[in-house]
Amino acid sequence: MPEDALAPFRLAGRTAVVTGGAGLLGSGFCRTLASAGAGVAVLDLDPERAEQVAGEIRAQGGSAQAAAADVTSRPSLDRALEQIHRSMGDVDILVNCAARDPKFDPRHREARANSFEDYPLDSWEEGLRVNLTGVFLATQATVPSMLRRGRGSVVNIASTYGLVGPDQRIYEQEGRPAQFKPVYYSVTKAGVLGFTRYLAAYYAGKNIRVNALTPGGVFQDHDPEFVSRYSFRTILGRMAKADEMNGALLFLASDASSYVTGSNLVVDGGWTAW
Repeated sequence: MPEDALAPFRLAGRTAVVTGGAGLLGSGFCRTLASAGAGVAVLDLDPERAEQVAGEIRAQGGSAQAAAADVTSRPSLDRALEQIHRSMGDVDILVNCAARDPKFDPRHREARANSFEDYPLDSWEEGLRVNLTGVFLATQATVPSMLRRGRGSVVNIASTYGLVGPDQRIYEQEGRPAQFKPVYYSVTKAGVLGFTRYLAAYYAGKNIRVNALTPGGVFQDHDPEFVSRYSFRTILGRMAKADEMNGALLFLASDASSYVTGSNLVVDGGWTAW
């Protein structure tokens, strides 16, 4: 009988927490982890959307519950995790997906960023609080569960803009005011990569692995003009589909990556390869 090559990807008996679990990528990560057998806690600032994702998973036969949490608040995270511990037990997997990310699709026209020279301090500080301090707090609140379990996998969601500077040209639109990917986004996503390496080394010998997943641009009803400019910059010639990050996430969360820690898995269609 051949060895079951898929066995290391299975997550039966494990509990996963996904921050930003109701978002575009987060909801797909929740469904993927549940389909692999994990009980999934959908953490999100929006409790109604979190419950919608959890309900969809349960309707498909999976195990999921929603929990409202603000990743910038340790008390809020502690309350959510206490609820999860009571109903689902200790946590084996944490996916830090919650982030502030200005969108340039038609549904987010109001989120246009200012130039660096006049970028507001409060917007900079809010970006740091959510994208970097939020990862710190969510991990700090969750790791004690993993230490009790004697195992754990933390996956931090980064960005290609944590590796290279944004190509601001792709956000230009003829006849419209200049718009930019803001400074905090690159800085915080680079910080997530440093945080990942720090924690991987810190938990040496504890059977807790810490890795990063770096997605490229994911299509979400963007203008054709933007899609064309973005796609030209990638080797594969297109933006990603949301579900194209799920396989990489499952690999890092599961025992399939049992000899991987402190690493960054880049899924960007070749954006950073040239």
